Amino acid sequence: YLPDALSEINRVLRDFRTGDVFEMDPGLLDLLHRLHGLTGSSRPFQIISAYRSPRTNRMLHERSRGVATKSLHMVGQAVDIRVADVPLPQLRKAALAMKAGGVGYYPGSNFVHVDTGRVRQW
Repeated sequence: YLPDALSEINRVLRDFRTGDVFEMDPGLLDLLHRLHGLTGSSRPFQIISAYRSPRTNRMLHERSRGVATKSLHMVGQAVDIRVADVPLPQLRKAALAMKAGGVGYYPGSNFVHVDTGRVRQW
């Protein structure tokens, strides 16, 4: 990995609510790269949420039961995504097929959650 490139990725995937930057798991970047290839997409990922500071996560948890108190977003191991040219069910199916971590499906909010934690789905 190129340190300067990782620093830039960390900045891009920062908590957009607070501006806090955190070191993202390079394994998550590898997972995204593999997932993109698996879908055959020609479009970039749309990032809904990546790193979340504890403060942001606490606020979101208070507003929604769907936000974990110990979210992997807070340790740089999770990202919520969609891709313009890949239907959401197909993106979910590809992520599940990888068996590379957690996969959450949120069709009402139009995104799929992927993380580098243990293999599980919801």
